[in-house]
Amino acid sequence: MSVLTLLGLDKTFSHGVHPPEYKGLTAHKPVRRMPFASEMLVPLSQHTGAPAKPIVREGQEVVRSEPIAEPGGFVSVPMHAPATGRIARIGLARDVRGGMSPAIFLQLYPGESQEILYGAPVDVDHMSNEEIVKAVQRTGVVGLGGAAFPTHVKLAVPEGKRIDSVIVNGCECEPYLTTDHRLMVEQPEHVYEGIRVVQRAYKAERVVVGIENNKPDAVEAMRRAKPDGEPIEVESIETKYPQGAEKMLIKSLLNREVPSGGLPMDVGASVFNVATLAQIGELLPMQQGLIERVITVTGPAVGNPGNYLVALGTPIRFVLEWCRYRGEDASVVILGGPMMGVAVPSLDIPITKGVTSILVLDKAEVEKRNRKEYPCIRCGSCLDACPMHLNPSRLGQLARKRTFDTMADAFNLMDCFECGCCSYVCPSNIPLVQRFRVAKAIIRERKAAS
Repeated sequence: MSVLTLLGLDKTFSHGVHPPEYKGLTAHKPVRRMPFASEMLVPLSQHTGAPAKPIVREGQEVVRSEPIAEPGGFVSVPMHAPATGRIARIGLARDVRGGMSPAIFLQLYPGESQEILYGAPVDVDHMSNEEIVKAVQRTGVVGLGGAAFPTHVKLAVPEGKRIDSVIVNGCECEPYLTTDHRLMVEQPEHVYEGIRVVQRAYKAERVVVGIENNKPDAVEAMRRAKPDGEPIEVESIETKYPQGAEKMLIKSLLNREVPSGGLPMDVGASVFNVATLAQIGELLPMQQGLIERVITVTGPAVGNPGNYLVALGTPIRFVLEWCRYRGEDASVVILGGPMMGVAVPSLDIPITKGVTSILVLDKAEVEKRNRKEYPCIRCGSCLDACPMHLNPSRLGQLARKRTFDTMADAFNLMDCFECGCCSYVCPSNIPLVQRFRVAKAIIRERKAAS
């Protein structure tokens, strides 16, 4: 075996960047449960697709994990009560984009034990693919790596397609984040139970777990917990951003390239985040709902950074106060990591299914990033960094001229998944990825209107 193989450097993709990791604050901190807030806010749209529809009324009592909203269609998932209490009201609430969206307000009962009282066991081993798809939808599980795409939709393979390989994404390549790392170290059995469900649904011949080589304890934990006789490989791969992007991971582990405009299923693969699989493995056997998740709370302005099990619907303000964040030092609060995360418009919005972390940057850190923008010098750094082999420099120039159709038709803008590599390496500090987001949004609006 070569040295490159031992280090995982032969399993990677071309281009990408190596930002500082900043994971030392929380990488070795075990997951701890956070207390419940007195009031929780459950948005009805926490996923890609149609919002859920309320099935409760104001004043109704609900128990923890009880369904409180049903799917709004096939590409939708239900919502469950994150705690036992009373439905205070149903109305509009501020969302992460700064707008208003429908939500259910839940008032908790003081002194309640918050034991999960809702659910019933099911026999996964005797379920068909269709039954597994419906059962996964009932749990409300979505992609917990940040995309929040309904997991059951991914399991419903279209006619004529076949998944022969399942990839388990344990890379967690975003700086600061350590949620998946701790799940693999502390709950590998839940991950493998989720793998078993997915493998059964697809009848997949192969499962590959990809973990960046900066997490040797996670690699060891997953290898030690691997069920005997199962076609599962645990691979240590190069630490590089954005190694955890599904197209990059398919290239690294299977040496298959997803075609432009295509999906992983076009090359017989499907990618799942470890947190998603851990939730399926824990919830599906008892037919319980997704009501909490592990998040990383970290950053220079957080006094008690760590990995916390937080009830969905908990206000961000409550989480930060529990973690002793220094409001006087905080300059920006980001949901997710510094590369692809989104700055929050208010601390009163809640933790939702797609939130992987809360990152609080202080004024000094933000000042380092908020540098003056200069004209493009055509150095080519962004071309060398782009993992999709696009031309960010040319796309940026076209964006300024608002020639959006040319960006999509001639320069494959829609293949960009907004990883931020181009903006990170740009010596002129041009906010390329932000311009691409605006251009893509306008293109989608035009298509929807046509």
